[in-house]
Amino acid sequence: MILVFGKTGQVATELRALLPDAIFLGRDEADLTDPNLCAHKIVTLKPDAVINAAAYTGVDKAEEDEDTAALVNGKAPTEMAKACATLGIPFVHISTDYVFDGAGETPFSTDHPTAPLGAYGRTKLAGEDGVRAEGGTFAILRTSWVFSAHGNNFVKTMLRLGSERDKLTIVGDQIGGPTSARAIANACVEMARRLQVEPKAAGTYHFSGTPDVSWADFARAIFAEADLTCAVEDIPSSAYPTPAKRPSNSRMDCHTLDVTFGINRPNWKAGLADVLTDLEKTT
Repeated sequence: MILVFGKTGQVATELRALLPDAIFLGRDEADLTDPNLCAHKIVTLKPDAVINAAAYTGVDKAEEDEDTAALVNGKAPTEMAKACATLGIPFVHISTDYVFDGAGETPFSTDHPTAPLGAYGRTKLAGEDGVRAEGGTFAILRTSWVFSAHGNNFVKTMLRLGSERDKLTIVGDQIGGPTSARAIANACVEMARRLQVEPKAAGTYHFSGTPDVSWADFARAIFAEADLTCAVEDIPSSAYPTPAKRPSNSRMDCHTLDVTFGINRPNWKAGLADVLTDLEKTT
């Protein structure tokens, strides 16, 4: 049995479809601001593996509420990893490209020095460091630009705005790999199952969609796939200031995930088509 922290988020929702027999703990059952409770749930339920698909994802809000973000993104996964290490079971934890500074144009390797730009990245890095320090069988999966038919994300925002307006200005100097939540969920399940029989595969991995693209070009692809005629004008990040600074370069080298687990970078265009199909079914 697999235990999943998270129930309504983008990846957790996809995991629910993949793992009908798993146990999912939402905030009402395991609030990540209470890390010890999360660890207690693991020890009590004694699953075969744990996937943490819950996080404090408010990048801008974290700038003014770093203490809460640090509990959810840092301390909670650390205590989860400790409980998993005690039971001798695998722990799969989702992290982010925000642990890097976004400098340059080269894809970040898994061993590239980390240097987060803001509170969100700092708290996610604290979680990574805590998970590694517990010494159990773990997989940290850094990913980026998550989208799905669920919750709030760039694709759904563009579909809404693109149907309301003739033209949008979108940041064109931030480059990364959009990644479907469904692909992330599939990768997490594959890793959790493999680690049960091959604990030496533990480590830190990168997983992002291909090809790398700017937010502006991603928006254009969304409009083209959805048959929306909204025009896109590229603007620099400086023209769209936010409380938290975003990485300019979110490219990630995903080679080690392919070599170790046989998991290739997913084509985000196929993922986008699937999301639009899912959304059509709900309207």
